Amino acid sequence: MSVSTVAADQAVHCDISEPLPVLGRDVTVPLVTGGEVTYAALDYAASAPALQRVWDDVAAYAPYYGSVHRGAGYLSQLSTDLFENARRTVTEFLDCRADDQLIFTRSTTDSLNLLAAALPDGCQVFVFETEHHASLLPWQHAQVTYLDAPRTPQQAVATLREALAARDPQGPALVCVTGASNVTGELWPVRELADAAHAHGARIVLDAAQLAPHHPVSVRDLDVDWVAFSGHKLYAPFGSGVLAGRADWLRAADPYLAGGGASRKVTRRADGGVDVEWHDSAARHEAGSPNVIGAYSIAAACKALTEAGFESLVARERYLIDTVRAGLAEVPEVRVLSLFGDDAPRVGVISFVVDGWNSSHFAAALSAEYGIGVRDGLFCAHPLVRTLLGSDPRSQGECGAPEAAPGEKSLNAIRVSFGAGTPEEHVERFVGAVKELVRDGARWEYRTEDGRCVPAV
Repeated sequence: MSVSTVAADQAVHCDISEPLPVLGRDVTVPLVTGGEVTYAALDYAASAPALQRVWDDVAAYAPYYGSVHRGAGYLSQLSTDLFENARRTVTEFLDCRADDQLIFTRSTTDSLNLLAAALPDGCQVFVFETEHHASLLPWQHAQVTYLDAPRTPQQAVATLREALAARDPQGPALVCVTGASNVTGELWPVRELADAAHAHGARIVLDAAQLAPHHPVSVRDLDVDWVAFSGHKLYAPFGSGVLAGRADWLRAADPYLAGGGASRKVTRRADGGVDVEWHDSAARHEAGSPNVIGAYSIAAACKALTEAGFESLVARERYLIDTVRAGLAEVPEVRVLSLFGDDAPRVGVISFVVDGWNSSHFAAALSAEYGIGVRDGLFCAHPLVRTLLGSDPRSQGECGAPEAAPGEKSLNAIRVSFGAGTPEEHVERFVGAVKELVRDGARWEYRTEDGRCVPAV
């Protein structure tokens, strides 16, 4: 069974010098200074807009929506096929091993919490302080070693090797590492970290939330045990994520959620209790009615990116990165945040601070006066941003950062991020706006409201 979609019936004929079409690319927003402008969405690291192809595929399927794994009717059967075909498509996209499991979740955060719940007894977890909170925090019920921020990829590998060699006892261990930083955009030495983990009897899970939208991810080539990512960063913002990798820990663990779909057989005992036989497939951790549209949208995004060609997408994004970095380098007041230095390979995620500006104020001005959407704050990576900036609770600035702790209102940064759907004009407008704001200042007054810096009306 299949659904005829725009994507299925038409080949992708896209000049890669142009951005991939995304939903909302023609949306206009008002400026406080008067008039309207096409919105420049430069917050892809938080959530990327849906690819137009993904939206079209979802819209084509929506009339045929039915329950998954639960119905004898035609639409239920079709939806079940669609859901399981989506699993196969994403498995191929990630180049998983033949015996790996792929579980559809709600997000990267959900995926890593699922894996945390499946850790064997006595498992020790090793994680760098540089991680996003989604991969930093789920391990609270395990013995966790937090590793200091490295300043080179080589130092990251050496630090991990030393920590793993020193662990006691030498039982099960898990390393959690990002593929690309959500703060600096820098690529991490995933294969080398995986080699170090395996050499010391540990396993490794890759947080690919910021990597998968920008670079191909091969579970085999990287030799990671699991990979997690979110659809909403992969141009498929429909509420699904993925955890893929080795099945043994997942099969041995209690279901992440107990309920229908996860259970194979439920019977009453003579004493009045209930016995449950759980599935040992991915369904074990997919209780409840699956989000078939979310899973299908991720598969559609994987197909679109693969057909567009990562080599061309990476080359185009590198041009955009160079454009932004070169423009910011011309502004002495701007300091770009980095762990590994200017020459480190990176994705389209750049964070910076501006001397004399509170970052929330600067971001608010970019939005209100130029129609540019960026992110300000600590980016759900508080330890990393504090390491890169340092904390000065005495200097609070005129507008607060909502994620800063009390007394740390000035401890925030600005993040610009982009990807396959970003027009060149958006990054050029951003660079011009930064230069103009630094040179001339804001043209509007701003105030703090509910922890946000907003235009004063």
